[in-house]
Amino acid sequence: MKLFRNITIAALATLTLLSCGGPAGAESHNAKGFGELEAELKREFGEDAYYTDLSILYVAQLGTSINTTVTKDPASLKMGEWHNGSGSWEQTSEVTLEIPEGSKASDFMFQLNDNINLSKLGGLVEESMKSLTAEKQIENPTLSLAYIKFPDNGDISKAQYVVQLEPENGGTSFSYFYELSGDFIEMNY
Repeated sequence: MKLFRNITIAALATLTLLSCGGPAGAESHNAKGFGELEAELKREFGEDAYYTDLSILYVAQLGTSINTTVTKDPASLKMGEWHNGSGSWEQTSEVTLEIPEGSKASDFMFQLNDNINLSKLGGLVEESMKSLTAEKQIENPTLSLAYIKFPDNGDISKAQYVVQLEPENGGTSFSYFYELSGDFIEMNY
């Protein structure tokens, strides 16, 4: 009887985790939901963390997952790759940066602040969905990937927000590119 009870509890816990779909569901793919993701990142890694990679992936069957490469100390040249797809953070690897001599590591990283923020990225997801529906008559497009494209040379003026959408039932991917100001650059498919 105790074994049956433990199996039942484990099954219910698994169903609960799967139904949650990770840190955020599809309904959170907007400015408010992405703002909550940013707050979660700041709680986990600190307000002043430095990033070289930050992406938000959505798969309908699995939910939303976040992948990031982050450090609290850029001068150490050590970063961690982290993944959150089940509601908890797991470090997947350690990274050691190589930078040009005479450079500061922080010049090749970004922080989440007024200049780069996930609320703006979430707003651009919403804008891209409306645009795709209007221009291509695709009803209910879904987010497949949103990320911050930060240039390898550290030139923040070349950083971009990228939003990749797909039709609800799969098919062609549509990628929208925006400047950090939110100004539209182009759409590719």
